[in-house]
Amino acid sequence: MDLVEAEEFKERCTQCAAVSWGLTDEGKYYCTSCHNVTEISKEVINTGAIPNTKIQAINRGLKRKRKLEKGWDWYVCEGFQYILCQQAEALKTLGVGPELKNEVLHNFWKRYLQKSKQAYCKNPIYTSRRKAVVLEDNLSHSDWESEPELLSDFSLPFVESGAESQSDVNTQKSFPVIKASQSETASVCSGSLDGVEYSRRKEKGIVKMTMPRTLAFCYLSLLWQRETITLSDLLRFVEEDHIPYINSFQHFPEEMKLYGRDKGIFAIESWPDYEDIYKKIIEVATFLDLPRFPDITEDCCLHPNILCMKYLMEVNLPDEMHNLTCQVVKLTGIGEVDFLTFDPIAKMAKTVKYDIQAIAIIIVVLKLLFLLDDNLEWSLSNLAEKHNEKNKEDKPWFDFRKWYQVMKKTVDEKKQKWEEARAKYLWKSEKPLYHSSIDKSVVYKRREMVVNLQKQFSALVDSTPTVEKKSPSSFQFNWSEEDTDRTCFHGHSLQGILKKKGQSLTTKNSLYWLSTQKFCKSHCKHVTTYEESNYSLSYQFILNLFSFLLRIKTSFLHEEVSLVEKRLFKAKYSKIKKKSSRSKKVRRY
Repeated sequence: MDLVEAEEFKERCTQCAAVSWGLTDEGKYYCTSCHNVTEISKEVINTGAIPNTKIQAINRGLKRKRKLEKGWDWYVCEGFQYILCQQAEALKTLGVGPELKNEVLHNFWKRYLQKSKQAYCKNPIYTSRRKAVVLEDNLSHSDWESEPELLSDFSLPFVESGAESQSDVNTQKSFPVIKASQSETASVCSGSLDGVEYSRRKEKGIVKMTMPRTLAFCYLSLLWQRETITLSDLLRFVEEDHIPYINSFQHFPEEMKLYGRDKGIFAIESWPDYEDIYKKIIEVATFLDLPRFPDITEDCCLHPNILCMKYLMEVNLPDEMHNLTCQVVKLTGIGEVDFLTFDPIAKMAKTVKYDIQAIAIIIVVLKLLFLLDDNLEWSLSNLAEKHNEKNKEDKPWFDFRKWYQVMKKTVDEKKQKWEEARAKYLWKSEKPLYHSSIDKSVVYKRREMVVNLQKQFSALVDSTPTVEKKSPSSFQFNWSEEDTDRTCFHGHSLQGILKKKGQSLTTKNSLYWLSTQKFCKSHCKHVTTYEESNYSLSYQFILNLFSFLLRIKTSFLHEEVSLVEKRLFKAKYSKIKKKSSRSKKVRRY
């Protein structure tokens, strides 16, 4: 051991804070006070007195192993920050304005770090439990006690200048470098410094960041900007791999090692669910204590009048139906600014499911026109078919039966392709995950064997395992008058379904049945229940069609239809309520 050669090492010991170092025979620094051995090796300058083998062991072996295998010291929140940056960039390529990333999402994320006490506060959770040593060229020994910044210098900021590149990240001086204690850097349980601690953390009142919540942040940013992308569109773009989500960790920089407990935090093997993400949106917005969002007005793309027009085109329904949907929006008050605008700090914070609500309005209009009782819709179809045969040159009447046949065939084909794509999806990432650095070589070897077997098998069956990536689009179905294989119903008339009453038009059908007679009580988690056998086949088909379009459960859509009906037929529901209260009084006496 050599005490003289260790005099140039001036860092404080992480165990006893003393500055008294010696050198072991292997070239590592050790504390002479508490005999704590560090992982730092002395750089060899004079190579004359040391054999070549020892130079390689100290200078290359130990030092390079530390640099390449361990990589950067990083926190879990920095991993999520990197993923959010990638998701924001993906949204930018889809046509969203750059201010979503640079202003809105950036501010939401800063607010989250502050609220969760991870940064932008006096005592961040990472520095309150352990002391981090800030290494800067111009810091004196007295500055070591000062509070360090949370995020290390390799974190990719939301706002990037054009002159900066990823290769310059190590040389940036804007953020100080955090050097973690020996117990952190020597951890074999996770690649991140706090992976183990983060997975165990259960602090009351703190919303823990997860992969699904990255989508909640993205949607809140889109909603603040009043972008055209709805929640169902966002989840579909994730499924079509236009927005990083599944295996997004494999895009981390090479220096950000990820293994062990990090796998449970960043690796996800399930598709995002609409209902689950919706709940997390409310949860995140409430936790961040966000102010009232910008108003959703009639000229906004999220207004039900505009969304109804979009979905009428999507499912190949007549354009004339849009007038009826606008009337329903007006009668129910769904188009009011206060109803549509999200206010997280309100007493009952809830955001409108804009896409599902628009679909529910269309279903209500279909019920007003055709009743959907497995009887009237087919009778009206017979009349439309006879009229179209006699008047081939006139504007055709809308034929529900013909529309049903066209849509059923198209949706069945689309659904089959969707199910096949899901079944073929490879959940395993190209970048293998391992439980600890010890297992790394074994995991990589297994992965290599699997890839080789796949190549051999694909060669035998004469097929390639490549999956065609679809170009992003707001529409899943495209209809045009020029398409001879499929009938386009956009220009068809509702004349056979409507009748004149004075100067206005009313529906020939004067009946209507309510999707829900009695709603669940407030303590229930759901509004109503949906049992397929209790409803007509036509209504089931309509629900299944739109549920597939939005990738949601039919019961979820049925609930929204019931809520729209509740607002439209207030008088009917009040009568039902009075009858039920009277019957209860009779039972009492």
